[in-house]
Amino acid sequence: MSVQEHVTPGAAPPGNAGEPAAGPEPGAGPQEAVAGTRAGAAGAGAATSGAAPAAAPRLTIRPARQARRGFRVPRSVRRASGPVGVLLIWYLAGVSGLLPTSVLASPVDVLRQAWDLTANGQLPSAIVASGKRAATGFAIGAVIALVLALTAGLFRLGEDVIDSSMGMFRAIPWVGLIPLFIVWFGIDETPKIALVALGVTYPLYFNIYGGIRSADSQLIEAARMLGLGRIGLIRYVILPSALPGALIGLRYALSTAWLALVFAEQVNASNGIGYLMSNAQQYFRTDVIVLCLAVYAILGLLCDFVVRLLSKRLLTWRASFDGDGA
Repeated sequence: MSVQEHVTPGAAPPGNAGEPAAGPEPGAGPQEAVAGTRAGAAGAGAATSGAAPAAAPRLTIRPARQARRGFRVPRSVRRASGPVGVLLIWYLAGVSGLLPTSVLASPVDVLRQAWDLTANGQLPSAIVASGKRAATGFAIGAVIALVLALTAGLFRLGEDVIDSSMGMFRAIPWVGLIPLFIVWFGIDETPKIALVALGVTYPLYFNIYGGIRSADSQLIEAARMLGLGRIGLIRYVILPSALPGALIGLRYALSTAWLALVFAEQVNASNGIGYLMSNAQQYFRTDVIVLCLAVYAILGLLCDFVVRLLSKRLLTWRASFDGDGA
């Protein structure tokens, strides 16, 4: 909106004593009427005080002209420009000889190896095996984190017992627990799943717990005044308030699950993406190693995309900031 000042031609100055101040013009809109009424009130006040004020300007509010928008690049193209640029630089460095194959294989070699491993069935079977480990570990870790977060967030006794212990265990590098897990669970699938579950538990717990404790106290007080009991307060106020934090924790937990799986599958794995990486490391096959890392990244990106869609669907009631500019 733009604000302009002017005095109506032919009208007496609103500050002259004995004459009424100029009011809103006939047929004026609500914004012009409000402006004229304020100007009239200002002139009337000046006349009552006995002073001879100068002519009060009249304020007119008009919509500001919108600047013309030129051509805008779609957001999907802008999002893809970063990865495409990295691939282009990588390809040019490999073709020109600046990046030897012994150090890092070119994107063409990686794509060729991906086609060969897909054709003989090794890559699909490795993805399925790793996906089962990640899904099982994530499910176990999510259940543990949810139970602990609800107990610590809703009850003071639970907070005193659980939260300090979780903060202490969080400081321990969970990757360093791999030797201890091997001693406890052996070298089969159990330590791999346990490591994924441990990595998932911490981000989910702290984000859900923080979301519960950050619920608006005014909303809680209003709900109690409306007669909501303990169960209704948790269901309709506390849990919806904790949902944004829980979804953020879900994004962190999914990425952590794939990260933990990278370390877990290095321990006596007979299948999976990590197994392919271990074999490629022994024969210095950088094309296979980069391919496996790319598969981990793509799987993590797909999980993050699913959570973003879920957030848009579940958080339609909450206004959010999408950023300024084009």
